[in-house]
Amino acid sequence: MAPPQHRPARSSTVKGSVEERPLSGGVRASAHSLQLSPEQFKKLSRFVYRLTGIDLKSGKEELVKTRLNKRIGQLGLNSFDDYLQYVQQIGNEGELTSMLDALTTNKTSFFREEEHFRFLRQVILPCLQNRRTVRMWSAGCSSGEEPLSIAMLLREHFSDFEERDIRLLATDLSTQALARARRGCFAEQTVSTIPTAMLSRYFQREKAAFGDVFRASPAILDMVAFARLNLVSRWPMKGPFQVIFCRNVMIYFDKPARQRLVRRFAELLQAGGYLLIGHSESLTGLSHPYRFVQPAVYRKPASGGER
Repeated sequence: MAPPQHRPARSSTVKGSVEERPLSGGVRASAHSLQLSPEQFKKLSRFVYRLTGIDLKSGKEELVKTRLNKRIGQLGLNSFDDYLQYVQQIGNEGELTSMLDALTTNKTSFFREEEHFRFLRQVILPCLQNRRTVRMWSAGCSSGEEPLSIAMLLREHFSDFEERDIRLLATDLSTQALARARRGCFAEQTVSTIPTAMLSRYFQREKAAFGDVFRASPAILDMVAFARLNLVSRWPMKGPFQVIFCRNVMIYFDKPARQRLVRRFAELLQAGGYLLIGHSESLTGLSHPYRFVQPAVYRKPASGGER
């Protein structure tokens, strides 16, 4: 799968950045009147797949129709065909980003799938004790809970943290999710899964119009470099990383796309490095260089002879 050479939208692009205008004649479609035909769904699915690797399988028609209807109405377009033609226009990367933001789900939480963080704390971090430089990547970071969870564990583990060079890369396709991640501001319910001691050390409670919020401190927020990245496009970073988190992302990809992705991860992983995927995911049936460690945890062999 070779996606078309669309230039990624700048991370400052957000929904609504394109001019919302009626079509000639001033006709504005009703958001409730648009129907998505099987052929239109196939066209949209093929376009999204070529661009991102996301496989909108049969059964997702209602999701696509619901999530795009409002945007199509705002633009004053009359059909899904009009919208697809509009979003494919050269120079319309902003609307392309808005479409992908609407179609992708960004469900996450602090210390989600706790087994991974236990493994990170008990197995991986002790192995990195003698390393001055540590690099980790959260691929599909959503609104930032995952990389900030990692950052807290790194701060907790290394007593000489300030003397080390420790950085996290956090990437996502959604500019909206990245904007929330960069703000580092979370509702009280969202931070409820953070241990009390960590919450008091790394977050500041603030008053807001809609209730109390918790703002991540620079101690962890500044550790993370947030960037927009399409996982099926060119990757500008060169690594190597000791750990890559890519959890609950590949569930949206078909087998060929997953195959390519895990091999590309291996190219950026340091020998002996770890790939952590979602517990609902597996590398079974894929050709890859990793050694199975435990469910959802894989390790790149430390040497050519290790299996």
